[in-house]
Amino acid sequence: MNLTCFQDAILNNSSLKEESLYLSRLQAIMDNVLVIGGENFLATLWLENIRYAKVVATEITYRAQLLEFTEIHQPKVLIIDASYPIILGWYNELKQFSQFPYIYCLAIAQENSDSPREIVSQLSREAEALENGADVYLRLKRSSVATEAQRRLLEAQIKVGLRQVEKYRELLQTNDYLSSMAFADPLTQISNRRALEWELPRQIENARNQQIPLSLLILDVDYFKSVNDNHGHLVGDRVLQLLTTRLKHHLRVQDTIFRYGGEEFVVLLKQADAPTAYAIAERLRQVICDQAFQIDRNLSLLVTISIGVSTLTATDDPEGFDLLKRADDNLIRAKSTGRNQAIGQ
Repeated sequence: MNLTCFQDAILNNSSLKEESLYLSRLQAIMDNVLVIGGENFLATLWLENIRYAKVVATEITYRAQLLEFTEIHQPKVLIIDASYPIILGWYNELKQFSQFPYIYCLAIAQENSDSPREIVSQLSREAEALENGADVYLRLKRSSVATEAQRRLLEAQIKVGLRQVEKYRELLQTNDYLSSMAFADPLTQISNRRALEWELPRQIENARNQQIPLSLLILDVDYFKSVNDNHGHLVGDRVLQLLTTRLKHHLRVQDTIFRYGGEEFVVLLKQADAPTAYAIAERLRQVICDQAFQIDRNLSLLVTISIGVSTLTATDDPEGFDLLKRADDNLIRAKSTGRNQAIGQ
């Protein structure tokens, strides 16, 4: 092979590698894109430029179609024909649909006229699409003069959409993490009082809607101050951790435990009437006092708890203050009449 042929081979091989890399990047981008539209619309987008995208060649005629295709393909970017007047009211609904974290909606219109009247009409449609939730409105035209520039513009808008969706979903994950931190007790790793204040009204509403019983326990560690005074706060913290673990292992699947504050805990008992709630309270009391807590190799402590029990009534307020108040009153009675006991309403 002479030098010229060798150089040509290198250049050709380099071009092939660049083309391969470009196609790989394009495939990674377009794999997250859903294109919905009729044949004329797809022709406007230059199919070779949207290869690797998920394409549905159909004209959307009713709302369920759009939601169905979007749910099936789970795109990050949706490209859709903006010429259908029926589409306009669906952008916001699509974004509010609970199964879609966020979708970047790219509405594209085909333009064939530059008349002043048509331009005004086009601007009006663009404003309406954006007002109804579309993120971008592109006006494309089949023109040999601007074809390459329009291809570049389309790809750039898709990349912008993907970046926005990724940032939005990262923020969602961050917010979920921060929310979980805000509702979690760092010592015991269970839900905290703030979580109870959010969850209790929801459970009351659910119990009333489904006509099922709901009960609540407030429990307190007996003589906990003496544990801290005699052994130190680190031992007191360890007692609370071991107590939480033991309680969790003896609750039903549907029950939820919260650290209410200090050495007080609240347990929400779903589908539990007054006798059932009292039986659960007695079982928890027994499993705590029956076996000492092994703090370390040299220290084990006997711990007891007092429990107040209450069950939701028809006259209780929807936030749960009445339910909590009765349980707290019963806890006070249990503490003042001997401790290590459960008292119900």
